[in-house]
Amino acid sequence: MDEKDCFICRKHKGEVTVPGGCIYENDLVYVGHMGSNDNFVYIGYLIVDLKRHVPGFGDMTEDESRMIGSVLNRVGDALKKILNAEHIYCFVQGDAFPHFHVHLIPRSPGTPKEYWNPMELRNWMEAHGDINEIEKVCSTLRGYLEQ
Repeated sequence: MDEKDCFICRKHKGEVTVPGGCIYENDLVYVGHMGSNDNFVYIGYLIVDLKRHVPGFGDMTEDESRMIGSVLNRVGDALKKILNAEHIYCFVQGDAFPHFHVHLIPRSPGTPKEYWNPMELRNWMEAHGDINEIEKVCSTLRGYLEQ
């Protein structure tokens, strides 16, 4: 896939709007909230992208892989502190876009056990919110990560 056709590359260039805006960015990675065509989105569902267009594991430089790990840890800490997450699900799909990105989904205390996996958790409607809630959470996360 060419960079000009890649949704993730376009997002990094500011050509695609991200709900809540960029939460964290440096020269190697970009962190933003998951979007949706629906009115409600799972609050705190974040995507950590490698900025360079590479398809996945085994394709990153050592600096990129170290930075991804470091940022995932920092963002996980922020989700625990800001959203009181008791667990953070982390996975890589890469089927829709051959551009390395990691999904992070926080699980809150009181989440029913039938939703205790990343594919089901996204369906727990009590954890969804609107754009105003996403913007507030992203702003708080951004401030925490800037410290």
